[in-house]
Amino acid sequence: MAFGMEVKRLLELRLRQLERTLRGKEERIVQLETENALLHLKLAKCRGSVKDSKEETTCLRRHLEDVRNIQKNTGCQLSQLFAGVKVLKQELKSLHSLAIDLSDQFQEKCKATLKEFLTVTEKQHLLTIDTNNLQGQVFQLEKSLQEVSGKYTAEKNKRKMLHNALIELRGNIRVHCRVRPSLPFDSGNDDTSISERRGTASERVIHWIDDETVHVKCNRPGHTMVNKMFQFDRVYSPGDSQESMFEEVRPLLTSVLDGYNVCIMAYGQTGSGKTYTMFGPHSKENFSLFPEPQFDEGIIPKAARELYRLLSNRPHETHSVKVSIVEVYNNEIIDLLAKDNDGTVLGVKRDILTTNTGASEVPWLTYEHVENPTSILNLITHGLQRRTKHPTLVHEHSSRSHLVITITITTKVSAVNRSEVQMKKTSESNILQPLQRQSCKQLPSTITDNNSVPLLLSLPAKHFITEATKFPEYLETKLQLVDLAGSECVGMSGVTGTALRETSFINRSLSALSDVLGALAEQRSHVPYRNSKLTHLLQDSIGGDAKLLVIVCVSPAQKYTTESLQSLGFGTRARQVQKGHLRKKNPVIPENIGGRSSQNKPQGTQRSVSNFTSDQ
Repeated sequence: MAFGMEVKRLLELRLRQLERTLRGKEERIVQLETENALLHLKLAKCRGSVKDSKEETTCLRRHLEDVRNIQKNTGCQLSQLFAGVKVLKQELKSLHSLAIDLSDQFQEKCKATLKEFLTVTEKQHLLTIDTNNLQGQVFQLEKSLQEVSGKYTAEKNKRKMLHNALIELRGNIRVHCRVRPSLPFDSGNDDTSISERRGTASERVIHWIDDETVHVKCNRPGHTMVNKMFQFDRVYSPGDSQESMFEEVRPLLTSVLDGYNVCIMAYGQTGSGKTYTMFGPHSKENFSLFPEPQFDEGIIPKAARELYRLLSNRPHETHSVKVSIVEVYNNEIIDLLAKDNDGTVLGVKRDILTTNTGASEVPWLTYEHVENPTSILNLITHGLQRRTKHPTLVHEHSSRSHLVITITITTKVSAVNRSEVQMKKTSESNILQPLQRQSCKQLPSTITDNNSVPLLLSLPAKHFITEATKFPEYLETKLQLVDLAGSECVGMSGVTGTALRETSFINRSLSALSDVLGALAEQRSHVPYRNSKLTHLLQDSIGGDAKLLVIVCVSPAQKYTTESLQSLGFGTRARQVQKGHLRKKNPVIPENIGGRSSQNKPQGTQRSVSNFTSDQ
């Protein structure tokens, strides 16, 4: 029993020892696990450090490679720089040698220049002596210049008279032809059947040969081949400017102030460039002319400026200028400057009659007095805006009427120049009588507008001398500027209704104009002026004593060959008209010279005045 108790006690003691041992082991296990965890953390940290070290090593290797490449490139660049420095040293050495040579040359030139300066100084001294001698000669020349100036004035007047005589010798009706450049609408319409022939339709068939010849050569399928040459007084190529064209017109404006009536007329089919020739560029929206001078402005704006340039040389109180504008629409004359009682401008129909002297006159026609070219252009702009226009297939802004602008200049002839004007009139008559028997083709080739006239200068001096005779106080001359409506082919223009009726009247009036020229060319006893209001209105210009310039405008495209041939034929007939010796405009008694506007009263209603009104 006691043994059992002892064994039990020993076993309990052993159990407690084992439990203590177990607890110690467990504590050791916990400690080891803790150390293991710490070691794992250190391992992870070491691994991260190793990874960072590897990346850093990779970057360092790349940086090392870049450094090596830079060193390599730097070495190459240094080699090139060394080579360049070597070349520069050689060039510097050459420049140094050149600088030494230039320095030597400069010293030599300085010595030579100094020597030349001394020589020039001596020459200057001699020139001073010569200048003193020349001053005496200048005094003598000034006296001679006064004598020459007097002779120059006389020769200038004589040359003006010879110029007017030359214009008459070339023909009272002068015909110019203008071939316009090719334009986009020459290619035709967008119709499929027509578009296949566009290349042929826009082909040039009218060619400028020289200043007096135009050639028409056309071979269209189904048509007779055309190969004709036309001769005119002047032919303008597509490249000729508006200014070069006006140079041919400028002398006629001098003739207006010399006492002659002048008419400038543009003829041609629709779209051939008539309105551009007469007016130049303008605003298409309201058809307004530019008040400032334009490089390519037409004959009418340039003529207005040139007239006032010529008038500026005369005292203002010696002349008066007035303007009238009419259109011939459907064989009716429309006064485009007429106003109602409120001052509103409206087109009014006017009649035309023949006076006792055989001249044509439009009673009650409105005239506006003007003081400068801007006033003229403003009136023309107002007239153009009221002019009848209608779009066609040929031209977007086709004019449907003939426009006639008349600029009337009333000049007071002073007592000083009465004998001079009478002398010119007598001298021209004496010169023209023997020369008019000769054909213009027999004139010397040296006769031109701007050169002297050997044939006329060879005449005896007695032709230019006459004594003063009684002369009227006033002269009234007219400058008519006519923009004819274009002839049209109905099939090509595509007009219908009202526009078709307008085309009929246009073609009939142009046909009447052609008939009048034909009758004049054949010298028939009867000239049908009254077949149309247009020819009746222009009777004085076509068949009277006016100087007439007809500008025939043609398109070079093949599609307009028929119309162009008709226009060229018209110009040829006009050249054949022989009007005989021109007479200066007879004096008139002016009406309402100083007012703003007036109306042309019928014959028998004008009152006589002996002098200009005081407000002019």
